[in-house]
Amino acid sequence: MKALVLGGVRSGKSRYAAELAREQACPVTLIVTGTALDDEMAARIAAHRASRPAAWAVVEEPTRLAAALAAAAAPDRMVVVDCLTLWLTNLLCSDDPDALQRETGRVLEALPSLPGHCILVANEVGLGIIPVSALARRFTDETGVMHQKLAAICDRVVFMVAGLPLIAKSGAP
Repeated sequence: MKALVLGGVRSGKSRYAAELAREQACPVTLIVTGTALDDEMAARIAAHRASRPAAWAVVEEPTRLAAALAAAAAPDRMVVVDCLTLWLTNLLCSDDPDALQRETGRVLEALPSLPGHCILVANEVGLGIIPVSALARRFTDETGVMHQKLAAICDRVVFMVAGLPLIAKSGAP
């Protein structure tokens, strides 16, 4: 199973992804992409740490996601990525102007052939007004394009609203 779980901030995406992961009854590796650049983000990361199962292996990888996925994936394993939106932000704000296209291309190429199960968590950011700055517009555009490409690859796509899963694409259980 390959699943994409989308939704707004605090919509229940991570909780739902954890529920899906537990349903597979296999070892879980969580790849986290966030970095604590300020106290508020450090508190968010701490809350996520406190809520995750202790048995999960955790890999911190802010930019090289395809490599982390390849290293963690196995036929009898679940890999959860939380979250693609922070990963994309890290790439977009990188000093390497080619990082975004290179790394997203690598993930899109690797995902279909990854062994085992994979759940990708991402914020849906394109439901509001058009952002005022060029960087914010690029972020929204890149996120929307990435979500469309991932949704085409994934067996299941879920949109979280107020903690409730709306199944947009239903495939492998």
